[in-house]
Amino acid sequence: MKKLSAEELRLTARFFSNEIGRLATRPIRIMEVCGSHTVAIFRTGIRQLLPEHVELVSGPGCPVCVTPNDYLDRAVAYSRRQDVIITTFGDMLRVPGSTSTLQLEKARGADIRIVYSPLESLEVAKANADKRIVFLAVGFETTAPTAAATILAAEQARIDNFFVLASHKLVPPALQALLEDGTTRIDGFLLPGHVSAVIGEQPYQFLISDYQTPAVIGGFEALEILQAIYHLVKQLHEGTSQLENQYRHIVRPDGNRVARTVLDKVYCIVDSNWRGIGMIPHSGLAVNDGYRHFDALHTLPVEAEPLQEHRGCRCGEVLKGSIKPGECGMFGTFCTPEHPVGACMVSVEGTCAAWYKYGAGRFQL
Repeated sequence: MKKLSAEELRLTARFFSNEIGRLATRPIRIMEVCGSHTVAIFRTGIRQLLPEHVELVSGPGCPVCVTPNDYLDRAVAYSRRQDVIITTFGDMLRVPGSTSTLQLEKARGADIRIVYSPLESLEVAKANADKRIVFLAVGFETTAPTAAATILAAEQARIDNFFVLASHKLVPPALQALLEDGTTRIDGFLLPGHVSAVIGEQPYQFLISDYQTPAVIGGFEALEILQAIYHLVKQLHEGTSQLENQYRHIVRPDGNRVARTVLDKVYCIVDSNWRGIGMIPHSGLAVNDGYRHFDALHTLPVEAEPLQEHRGCRCGEVLKGSIKPGECGMFGTFCTPEHPVGACMVSVEGTCAAWYKYGAGRFQL
């Protein structure tokens, strides 16, 4: 792909912006599903390039955000065991559970270690044979293959003190749940590039066949996002609904077969609980029977504290696109990135965190 000069970038961005304005003859709501898209849209000022009646709505695209309290409560319960070492990605430390966080438990003496890949957990397991290592396996289709590959590596190396607490989510069923829920009007989807690189195009076809909702797989650069929005608006203007792949240099029609093979070998599809949305059929991954000895819940059962939701936090409504973060009374006052009340304010990909950091940003052509 030819690298454009700054002037060419500016002119191309203006072209897409003008075309979107010309074709958008009615109010349009487009949901970006990926947290990386949300951050990129704010960072590059995409919203300021669009007509006021073309609205971008952030969806449940942050894996940390959609992880419900009951999962965090179990993780906290494991961290309180003297024989357990928790390994986790850093974002999980500050996510509030019912009454505690992993960060608070770590301050109280729990052995909780940040890793940048689940495979690092195996080194922790080798160095601590007297401990049980529980990796917090949270994420969408993008990160699930690595966690599955770690289980296979543990089996091959005969590491018997490594376990996962799985809460992997599948994106397509969540999109269906949002359309069925009906509390948010969605005219089209900007689909996640990273997830699509694993699963390909076919899992989204139901959006067209069953719901006649335009959908475009898009990249993360400003022009890639504008191009995807342009194609969505163009479909809506023409009264068509198609699945388009505008990220073809990364996303193949059939996705990543190797990654999908690893997932199919280790995991099985189950119903899963999403923060703010509830139980969605066939939207999660659990360790299958062949590898259940690596499943923390099966091998190391714990009793979590009674489930509590945070009164006043509207993170769930934000995740569904029902409200904008500023409509939550806690946003920016009681709930900030330094002192988050809800999960949407924790991760850098969280909608509330992005609104808080970039909300006042502007971008000029």
